[in-house]
Amino acid sequence: MKRVWIAGALLLLAAGVEGAPGLDLAVTLDPGTRRLEVVAELPVSGRSFEFELHESLTVSEATAAGHTLLPADATSRRRGDPHANTRLWRIALPAGATGLRLTYAGTLPATELSRDHRQVLLGLPPMAAPEGSFLPAGSAWYPQPSGALFGYRVRLSVPGEQRALVAGRLLDERLPTSAGDRYRAEFEFPQPTDGIDLMAGPWRVRERLVAREGAPALRLRSYFPADIDDEPGLAEGYLADSERYIARYSRLIGAYPYDAFSIVASPLPTGFGMPTLTYLGVEVLRLPFIRATSLGHEILHNWWGNGVHADARGGNWSEGLTTFLADYAYSEDRSAAAGRDMRLGWLRDAAALPAADQPALHDFRSRRHGADEAIGYGKAAMLFLMLRDRIGEAAFRQGLRDFWQAQRFRRANWDDLRRAFERASGADLRAFFAQWLNSRQLPEVALVDAVVSRYATGYRLRLTLRQESPPLALRLPVEIAAGERRVVRWVELDGARTLAEIDLDFRPERLRLDPEARVWRRLDVAERPPILRRWVGAPKPRWVVVGGDAAFREAAQIVAGRFFERPATPLGLPDVKAALAADESVLLIGTPSEIDVALAVIGLPKQAEALGENGGRGSARVWTIASGPLLAVAAADAAALVALARPLPHYGGQSWLVFDGGRVIERGLWPAQAPVISVRSEKHDQDRSNSPASWSPKACVSTSHPSRASSEQ
Repeated sequence: MKRVWIAGALLLLAAGVEGAPGLDLAVTLDPGTRRLEVVAELPVSGRSFEFELHESLTVSEATAAGHTLLPADATSRRRGDPHANTRLWRIALPAGATGLRLTYAGTLPATELSRDHRQVLLGLPPMAAPEGSFLPAGSAWYPQPSGALFGYRVRLSVPGEQRALVAGRLLDERLPTSAGDRYRAEFEFPQPTDGIDLMAGPWRVRERLVAREGAPALRLRSYFPADIDDEPGLAEGYLADSERYIARYSRLIGAYPYDAFSIVASPLPTGFGMPTLTYLGVEVLRLPFIRATSLGHEILHNWWGNGVHADARGGNWSEGLTTFLADYAYSEDRSAAAGRDMRLGWLRDAAALPAADQPALHDFRSRRHGADEAIGYGKAAMLFLMLRDRIGEAAFRQGLRDFWQAQRFRRANWDDLRRAFERASGADLRAFFAQWLNSRQLPEVALVDAVVSRYATGYRLRLTLRQESPPLALRLPVEIAAGERRVVRWVELDGARTLAEIDLDFRPERLRLDPEARVWRRLDVAERPPILRRWVGAPKPRWVVVGGDAAFREAAQIVAGRFFERPATPLGLPDVKAALAADESVLLIGTPSEIDVALAVIGLPKQAEALGENGGRGSARVWTIASGPLLAVAAADAAALVALARPLPHYGGQSWLVFDGGRVIERGLWPAQAPVISVRSEKHDQDRSNSPASWSPKACVSTSHPSRASSEQ
């Protein structure tokens, strides 16, 4: 075994839970040979200690209280990924032992560069290669200390052409000075955390130090491969944007809790946020939207998810809150229309899910497929939007700051969040949170009648609203218009049928129910154009290929395998009509000419009719056909098909796409808008001398009492 550093004294946590266990690791990694060698020291108690290690790793020595111990490899544990299997080790401890020293080593699996984003989300083993090594916290590359949260110190040694890091404060760094020298670095993470991710790669490192009042300088770094680092202004742009995002969220929530942040290039299609760093796929680092949205999202996770840990027993709130305060907040910054479009996107994604795939929000833990994303990100973000609309901006911001101060470096759940917002607003929010966390519904509301009456002092609008069972307690905005004049009134719904009355100083002509999409609900059919998400998450997807040679058909199979979240069944063209008649989601793949022939056979419009001027552009075109439900892919050849296989699932919110190789050059949604309801006049409309308050609802058939709409505008 090569020489490794001997770990020092065990750590006690400087913040959070005093006396919580610490872990000290001395790590030697050689990506070329994939050899990992570790000496670990950690606190223990009792008569035995059990821990998991990846099956590629073997314990060679264990000592405690001056005794050399014999580890027992008790059990192999199989996980969903055959490369992520672990073994459970058991160490019998001598009486009075408080610390354990382990030496273990092995040859790690090779970094699987061909993994797509879904395979990455399903979990990874510890992997090593010269192009990049990634040892995720959940891959059992180190012994997990007893207890929920822990601090750590890690010493790293890699070949001189490599760089390596873990999350935390950089204590020491030694660069190679001659051939054969190794790169060495030492990191400390004293705050309570729940895991250690290790990354290594052939990176160039850039650094920016930012002075902070009353705190150590903030160390910003980029770890990019040479070709990315050579892009003019790219690395510096990431550092500048990181500084800007950290300042933004420090003002909003509270001071940034660490003294470093790094942007690390990954050879895998990752988008991970760890404390003090983000691990982003090298293929997307050049894309403008990464710096404009994804970077800020991952930086915000230093507060939500890594600064305050989501208590898995009570559901993961951190992704929704981060989405709301990052991705959605940036869209609001751009324009009101951009914010509305994002909200509509969340609701369309949810509407595209099969009814059986509508999980409750409190069951969300992490994103593994489209239903998780629609609920854990979209519905959760909408919950925070509805909460802000309910309690106001000032109380919402105060609730965020109170929650951060009370829960930093602890585990927190939805109830902790609720209590923080209740203290800030003075409102009882138990029913609000219980409904949106526990309900699996996408509530469906219809405005079935709107009648206006004239009075001496103005006009009274009476609305009848119907909600599908079981009804939820909803607070919905109604846009009321006449000519160019528009006002918004909020209506409370508390049953299957609600009557609401609104007093106005003008005669209303038309209405729209929640036209800005501010409430979690099932959109009207006119508001939800067909989008790719329906096919991505289809419960029983079908696919058929027409035309092309053997290579084309093989490429089509690759597309179908990567696109659908569930196994897809191949069909012949004669079977497509029956499948569509049964409302099954069908993917039709072919060459442009054969696609048009197939569409004619099925009785659907050709691509030129569907896509207009985009019908012949690019190397491939993808479009939804609502009357199908059919999704068509027309590609020039096998190479064009293979090129779109990886990016295609990322565009689930679109109705149509035009590809040039693996790049989308045009995309869009089919036209959609909230339906307009005309207001009818009461049959005997006339001027009345009595006041509006004299109107009696008794003549109306209703299963609920009339509600007075609020006058917010």
